[in-house]
Amino acid sequence: MMLTGNARESEGMPVNLALGHVSNDFLIAALVIYSLSVVAFAGDFAYGRPRRAASASRGQQAQDRAAALATVGAANAAAAADVPADGATAGADGAADGRPVAVPDSMPEVAVSPLRAIGQAGRWVQAAMALAAVGVVAHTVAVVTRGLAVHRAPWGNMYEFVTALTCVAAIFFLFVVVRYRAWTLGVFVMGAVVVALGLAETLIYTAAGQLVPALQSYWLDIHVTALTLATGIFFVAAVLGVVYLAADRYHRRVAAGRAEPGNGIMRRLPSIEQIDRLTYRTVVFGFPVWTFGVIAGAIWADQAWGRYWAWDPVETWAFITWVLYASFLHARATAGWRGRRAHYIQLLGFASLIFNILVVQVFIAGLHSYAGVS
Repeated sequence: MMLTGNARESEGMPVNLALGHVSNDFLIAALVIYSLSVVAFAGDFAYGRPRRAASASRGQQAQDRAAALATVGAANAAAAADVPADGATAGADGAADGRPVAVPDSMPEVAVSPLRAIGQAGRWVQAAMALAAVGVVAHTVAVVTRGLAVHRAPWGNMYEFVTALTCVAAIFFLFVVVRYRAWTLGVFVMGAVVVALGLAETLIYTAAGQLVPALQSYWLDIHVTALTLATGIFFVAAVLGVVYLAADRYHRRVAAGRAEPGNGIMRRLPSIEQIDRLTYRTVVFGFPVWTFGVIAGAIWADQAWGRYWAWDPVETWAFITWVLYASFLHARATAGWRGRRAHYIQLLGFASLIFNILVVQVFIAGLHSYAGVS
């Protein structure tokens, strides 16, 4: 493979071991802070008031919906205007006279500033968001200092890849939390980030070091960066998909008379329709990034090995993952496959992605055997 001038220069530069230790210290600090954030999110889930802010704004939301319907000339604008100011509904099937009523959104995207929304959500959420933000800063510093220590993009082996993608997942989810006020989902997503980061730090830790010659190319910054970003986003979507399936199973059991209604955990969550919509939006955001990463990998392969596609195990599973996520997007748009079936496909896509990272790259010999795990 031809190396660029920057690659040759970084190859000759020694690893800054002291900065590598600083990176690891910041990563451990981020792990501890994230754990405290999960505790605060759990406290909000158990004792907080995650829906009070939505309840306070339900009257305004109802007026906004009525105004929007009137703008587009909807026939039921008058019915929407009859929604009570407190956002209450007349029943599961609609109003007393049979007309549909607007259901308050427990995960709204409302015109309230982020700081005000966090303040309205209660002290548990305030503590959780503050800790998560501090943890993200520490995590980002850890990733950046790792890159400075090795004079390259800090995702040249599996350990660096996992630490970077969990950083992306945490940042992306904080954006989702603030935009959609999805406070109650924090305990699940941030908890998964803590587990993944803890496993990386204990099981696959790799000291700062130089890359193998095959990876010393500027295409590492393009190809692997795109896959890191997409994997972090898909990580969030996978957690949301698991929450969706759990909520959907509970509601099905209630409808069949096999479970009691009013479960405390399920009552705190957004509706399954809202979780489904948020998961779909997350995958839609990450899918083009993954597509670009696969295309960039093919271009890199042509420069390195003289062919765009060699059916190497890693690139084959990356393509399988692409097909599964494309199938999810197609299924989500197909009436008969929406909901539970579509989420099974989405989770199968993430399982394919994880299998590629943890099994194919480690145990199957190929052109991409650079995991750095012995």
